[in-house]
Amino acid sequence: MIDLLKLQVFVQVAESLSFSEAAKVLNRAQPTVSHHIKMLEVDFGVELFDRSGSKLLLTDGGRVLLPRARKLLRRSGELSAMMGSLKDNIVGELRIACSTTSGKYILPQLAARFRHRFPGISVRILSCTPPHVLMRLIEGEANLGVLSHETVQTGLDIQEFFEDSISLIVPKNHKWENVPFITPDDLINEPLIIREPSSGTRKVMLGQFAKYDIVLDDLNIFLELGNAEAIVESVAAGYGVAFVSRLATACPLQMGNVIEVPVSGFKLKRDIYMVRKLIDEPNQHPQEVFWSFVHDPSNNDLLKMARFPEIADENKKA
Repeated sequence: MIDLLKLQVFVQVAESLSFSEAAKVLNRAQPTVSHHIKMLEVDFGVELFDRSGSKLLLTDGGRVLLPRARKLLRRSGELSAMMGSLKDNIVGELRIACSTTSGKYILPQLAARFRHRFPGISVRILSCTPPHVLMRLIEGEANLGVLSHETVQTGLDIQEFFEDSISLIVPKNHKWENVPFITPDDLINEPLIIREPSSGTRKVMLGQFAKYDIVLDDLNIFLELGNAEAIVESVAAGYGVAFVSRLATACPLQMGNVIEVPVSGFKLKRDIYMVRKLIDEPNQHPQEVFWSFVHDPSNNDLLKMARFPEIADENKKA
């Protein structure tokens, strides 16, 4: 079993590249720090530091371990905060800015479960466009944000939320209703209903077309809409075909209003991320608890819904 204290010592030594400096920060004797590092090297069977020169350096093994050790220590702290909150009966407000269609399906149920476990924390989900998620987070209007793309902005921490699947849907009785699949070229002249330029679904769609040297100008764009549900309704009414998150199509597919058609060679998946500020602020505890709660094993069924929307239907029937 990995000793978290040894990992903490390792991270401090790796950041300062000095046993004596690490000992001062950790308020421990230098021989104790050196001993912890030696024991960690014995545990892993590799040297973590190159001690041969005048300056302490990380070995390849040390460089591999450092980011993973930081992540493990961070997760350990989050778990401690979450479990501590169970006895602290914490109260507060949590505001989550969300820009993704799939997030709007997952978040309400996740928030409801969170409220059952932590009734003293009120939760508000703020719907906004992708460019405004980070703005609301940075300006303090939101504690957490949900995005369909990674961000490397300084001062922000990011974690994977869930994986979303995207489908090509067509109206019932469409010429593709009974075909096993179509090719990207088949879509060039078909009336296509698409999302707005900032949409993550649109970016995934265009990224897949680009693999076949097909650009937006090559496509027959019939409508551009900023709402997934409106797109599904327009497809069901027979106005065109569209790429939409499977979460938005689960019910219409079940009712037979639209039909899902595979596109040969397309990998229509995207990662959804949750982001927060790293700066310590007052009343940050609710944010920390929700950040850890997201990946509580009891929520695995919700996080799988985006890949397998039929799970949602099964849950409703249960």
